[in-house]
Amino acid sequence: MIEFDKFVLDNGLRVLVHQDKSTPIAAFNILYDVGAKDESPEQTGFAHLFEHLMFGGSVNIPSFDTPLQEAGGQNNAFTSNDITNYYSTLPVANLETAFWLDSDRLLSLAFTDKSLEVQRSVVIEEFKQRYLNQPYGDVWLLLRPLAYQKHPYRWATIGKEIKHIEDAVMDDVKAFFHKHYGPQNAILCVAGDVDVEEIKSLTEKYFGDIPKRDKYVRSLEKEPEQKEYRELVVERDVPANAIYKAYHMCSRLDPDYYAVDLISDILSRGDSSRLYNALVKEKGLFTEIGAFVMGSHDNGLFVVTGKTAENVDVREADLAIEIELQKLVDELVSEEELQKVKNKFESSKLFGEMSALNKAMNLCFFELFGDAELVNSEFDKYSKVSPADIKKVATNMLRKTNCSNLFYLSK
Repeated sequence: MIEFDKFVLDNGLRVLVHQDKSTPIAAFNILYDVGAKDESPEQTGFAHLFEHLMFGGSVNIPSFDTPLQEAGGQNNAFTSNDITNYYSTLPVANLETAFWLDSDRLLSLAFTDKSLEVQRSVVIEEFKQRYLNQPYGDVWLLLRPLAYQKHPYRWATIGKEIKHIEDAVMDDVKAFFHKHYGPQNAILCVAGDVDVEEIKSLTEKYFGDIPKRDKYVRSLEKEPEQKEYRELVVERDVPANAIYKAYHMCSRLDPDYYAVDLISDILSRGDSSRLYNALVKEKGLFTEIGAFVMGSHDNGLFVVTGKTAENVDVREADLAIEIELQKLVDELVSEEELQKVKNKFESSKLFGEMSALNKAMNLCFFELFGDAELVNSEFDKYSKVSPADIKKVATNMLRKTNCSNLFYLSK
């Protein structure tokens, strides 16, 4: 149970406070309701570029990192297709530094040509290193547009192509900031050995005067139901053949999400899981294999991926995966097997919630989903999933016509 207080400033900033007396380190997490899905198809990669630009200094504070480090803190950020999340951890005694830094860059980010050029170069280099020049690096540049035809999930957070970042001009950058970066589009959570009234005072002091902007209202094109099997075969200079099978699944907010997540655990969580047992240990078709869910705000993907053993035919290996998936459709999972993965989820959840930062992030995520209190009902929702639920969801999701299949072959 994560206990928290919540209040909202007049400018729309939502603030959550979790008191945790067990740690002298405070977590300061601020989530912005903007991700790659909010980009124009002709200007992709902007949400991620902006994540970098937010560390380029503000009008009053030329270096974001230096004051935080001098206060004994550290920071980072990440972008997804749904959100951009910034976080700092620092001693509770120096928490005001985080308020000062983050409020100033929200109020008056320094839009300088130098900052844009520096961060543009960083992002372009990241695009090349992680996505173009790394084995299997371009998988999501291939798999997303194969699975999605309409919805903006069809491009990765890095963007469709480097040219979109190369062509970004200052006016575009400023427009993106003013559209998405305002207090009404942000959720702040502070977790640690903190006093709620003091956090209210600090929040009002540093964020209260930041003007409210017009709330961006999304109108995203809905992804139509996939009704035919899709396949893409590519050859790359990689050490082993790989298979990526993507099935459309429900959104993170859907009641069926918990059954889908448990299906991924049944298939691939640990060495006793179904796919590892059958296809690695027993048949030796794969050297590694796994399944995972994309807990996207809109309808996401359920992905099964594996690297085949040497001299194994990829079609044979792919068929072996489908046979294992079909078992979830044809046969009820035993109560014992289902309870085992529920127990693993519970232990990992409890372990994860020992960190003040993880709690702060989770509270922000669930507040974005509709209500931070949802974080405390997760256990209950997983525990209520039955074998019949698993079968029903598997039957609907694991259809051949719902699959986009990427064969990633070694030259």
